[in-house]
Amino acid sequence: MAVDDVRREVVSDEFGKVETRGIDFIPPEERHGKPRDVFAVWAASNINYLYILLGGLLTVFGLNVWQAMTAVVVGNLFWVAIGTIATSGPVAGAPSSVIMRAMYGTNGNRINVGIFNWPVSIAYEAINLCVGALAGFAVIEAWGGSLSIPTKVAIVIVTSGVTLAISVYGHATILRMSGVFTAVLAAAMVVLGVFVVAHADWGYQPETVLTGGAMWAKLAAGIALIAAAPLSWSISPDYARYLPSDTSAKAVAIWTALGGVIPNVTLAALGVLAGTVIDMREAQTNLAQIVPGWFYPLFLLVIVVGSMANNVLTMYSSGLSLQAVGIPLRRSITVLFDGLLGVALACYALFVSDFTSALSSILELTVIVLGPTIFIYVTDQWLRRNRYDGLALNDVSQNSIAWYTRGFNIAGVAAFLSGAIGAALCVDVAEFSGPIATALGGADLSWLVGPLIASGVYIAVAKRCYPDQFAKPASR
Repeated sequence: MAVDDVRREVVSDEFGKVETRGIDFIPPEERHGKPRDVFAVWAASNINYLYILLGGLLTVFGLNVWQAMTAVVVGNLFWVAIGTIATSGPVAGAPSSVIMRAMYGTNGNRINVGIFNWPVSIAYEAINLCVGALAGFAVIEAWGGSLSIPTKVAIVIVTSGVTLAISVYGHATILRMSGVFTAVLAAAMVVLGVFVVAHADWGYQPETVLTGGAMWAKLAAGIALIAAAPLSWSISPDYARYLPSDTSAKAVAIWTALGGVIPNVTLAALGVLAGTVIDMREAQTNLAQIVPGWFYPLFLLVIVVGSMANNVLTMYSSGLSLQAVGIPLRRSITVLFDGLLGVALACYALFVSDFTSALSSILELTVIVLGPTIFIYVTDQWLRRNRYDGLALNDVSQNSIAWYTRGFNIAGVAAFLSGAIGAALCVDVAEFSGPIATALGGADLSWLVGPLIASGVYIAVAKRCYPDQFAKPASR
């Protein structure tokens, strides 16, 4: 590559310029930034009303304040795993959808990403669009406007359009805008926190006090609900891959995890406290009971902005996922396609189905897939000592280091299927209750069982089937 070409590539990853890189390897001359840069990326995407809603739903489950807070803390411990997998980004110079070829094989990864990970990303895009749109609807009503169907559609289009624009521009623009989003959203949430804490009933007890097995069952279900949020971020390497390859892994892990843990725990805790005085099933309207009239419309606008900030990462990475599956289009085009699909699904949920009633079930069911995926990733990192050759992993031919057995890493496939089946047997939601969950009185342990089984199976099969591959770095 000529020097002028290199300069063009570097300049293309600047604020306000469409990023030219997709899933291809980021060469050393294009690496830049420091580990702390990723904090704002994750903080902006997680200062999100959705987490207030999830915390509030724990009171709807029937948990008291301290039981709900326990679920919030335990569920968010999974951010340690998200921080850990982020460390593979600088090493490989590649996104997670490429690095996972080392875990599933070139063909196995197409199935994993295309059938499991990518659809979950689209579902989360739709969820965030719905949350932002519902807040936008409430803003119009708070200002006395008419909330017709065309107005609702316009709100969805505007919020999704801004989100898509930032996602299409790509990495550098996301990093710059994340700092702005973090500052604005954090300030608004601090103000909200003051009002919520002032009204909270710290001695709150649900109408039916849970004890014994019933309490443990609801607590387990609450942990599963909260854990769904961090487990959805297997894309954390995508935002660390531009960092220099010798960047401190410890620093990347810490800044990534803190960017998720701090806002998630804080906002979910506020949701729990709000749930002690209002019905969180209709939180966006009922919050008007505990905040001043002047702040309520501003808070609703903050919900809209927070949902967009969260969706920026989801849309960006889902576009990379389509490229990893084998769609021969530029990243900007795949992002647009994913965004439009998310908008269509959001419109269905908003105008045809019942979004709120399905939310908790959707999130808990995703744990069946996401838990095993995250822990297979962490286990593979441990086996390889976090050594990945991103350039080599971009080769999908039969000569690839990730070809394994006809393009499938048997260890990854076996671990994923075993973990997902184990999690499904333990899940408990309105639409489906696994036999183990039923035997345990409705205790949902999918968030624990699935990851443990997947990790154990991966270690056993990988060491038996591919001892050479896992005894040295993944390189040519």
